[in-house]
Amino acid sequence: MLTGEGERAEAREVGGFRVYDTRTSTVCDLETVVPGKVSIYHCGLTVQSAPHVGHIRKEVVFDVLRRWLAHLGYDVTVVANVTDIDDKILAKAEANGEPWWALAYRFERELHQAYDALGCLRPTYEPRATGHVPEMIELIKVLIDRGHAYAATDGSGDVYFDVLSWPAYGELSHQAIGDMEPAADADPRGKRDPRDFALWKGHKPDEPETASWWTPWGRGRPGWHLECSAMAAKYLGDEFDIHGGGLDLRFPHHENELAQSTAAGQRFARYWMHNGWVTAAGEKMSKSLGNGALVSEVVRAYPPRAVRFYLAAPHYRSAIEFSDTSLAEATAALERIDTFVQRATVLVGPELASPVVPEAFAAAMNDDLGTPGAVAVLYTAVRTGNSALAQGDTDAVAASLAEVRGMLGVLGLDADDPAWAGSAQDDRLEGVVDGLVQAVLDQRAQARRDRDFAAADRLRDLLSGLGVEVADTPQGAEWSLRAPSTSTTTSDKDGV
Repeated sequence: MLTGEGERAEAREVGGFRVYDTRTSTVCDLETVVPGKVSIYHCGLTVQSAPHVGHIRKEVVFDVLRRWLAHLGYDVTVVANVTDIDDKILAKAEANGEPWWALAYRFERELHQAYDALGCLRPTYEPRATGHVPEMIELIKVLIDRGHAYAATDGSGDVYFDVLSWPAYGELSHQAIGDMEPAADADPRGKRDPRDFALWKGHKPDEPETASWWTPWGRGRPGWHLECSAMAAKYLGDEFDIHGGGLDLRFPHHENELAQSTAAGQRFARYWMHNGWVTAAGEKMSKSLGNGALVSEVVRAYPPRAVRFYLAAPHYRSAIEFSDTSLAEATAALERIDTFVQRATVLVGPELASPVVPEAFAAAMNDDLGTPGAVAVLYTAVRTGNSALAQGDTDAVAASLAEVRGMLGVLGLDADDPAWAGSAQDDRLEGVVDGLVQAVLDQRAQARRDRDFAAADRLRDLLSGLGVEVADTPQGAEWSLRAPSTSTTTSDKDGV
């Protein structure tokens, strides 16, 4: 088991966390810039519309990573930006007849609601692009002085990164520059090479004046790639540990970040992590394809913890298919886990279940955040615990419960975590429901003692129709909320 501070420190030093680095295409030992600390930057949303499940997978992946590294004893700092100015934000705001900054802020709030709905810890800091224009201007000046950037000569106010000036360009995505398509983020007329990308975009007459800032090259706004380089360096320094994001960001966004930051003299990120897509009918989930399931809608159809489980259980580098079947399976699996936790807690008491993490779970998580193997260990612990419950082995039940609670905590799925706690009114309602269900169970127990099995069956069916599953144990009847797809047909007479 990994429980104490000494064991966590040992895990950091010997056989600790290993991560797949996109740049080297190898699994590497995590060797941090500052021993005992991990610095992470992952690219946040461009807040042009409400977040869908494809967006939020990245948040869940890096939340699990953060929780696991913290469990190992690291002091973890997470910076995730908000891109609150870009072409699509301006276009949608104009179409809606609202200020661009109002649209961006509205969807930023929806992003935070999605964080909260799926139990994600907020980033240590969440900088906005519009708040870091001075840092971006300074970075552009450095790149121009070093001969890696130039201002367009067509009077547009655009500034470009000169990709041919940087021989390492393409190292992250493993592409030769001759194979690359032209960069489509600015008017090509002012470029020396069609693959040069925009660091700064000159202000256009049809754009709001408020969406521009003064620079030595004229008024304008930042290019998308420049924003993250400036913000990562400001809050994490010239060298930090992990840079992450969705696989779709590897090129051109992350490639361009890496090029401009290293060309400016920074070491930048030691490791690059990219999570796979969420697909719908085999296509990457995206706003442009119209196949994005909004987080706000999905968590109304399925329990939010089950949605998180669905996103966290597959390996982060794999693609996962979005479907009602997948979410129903995740809901049912979490239901089985919760049922064990509820039954075991009734038997041994919550004070006897201090969470611990099995070594097999730790080994899976240390192997490039191997959540599939870790979840398999979780399922095994639940099966072992259920067998111990059937045998009335209190000590074995307590041991399994401690393991299950420890693993759920690392995955951000512990139902007792404050992230999933309801309001005070919800808590009072829970007490009322407990009392009413127990009253029906007491009536059923009396009917069984009277051998009035028809009445007992009616009471059981009443509860079943309300989604309450009843399990008869040596300690008496226990109840839990049932997954929507499950059905109960056992007769009380058959169970006697």
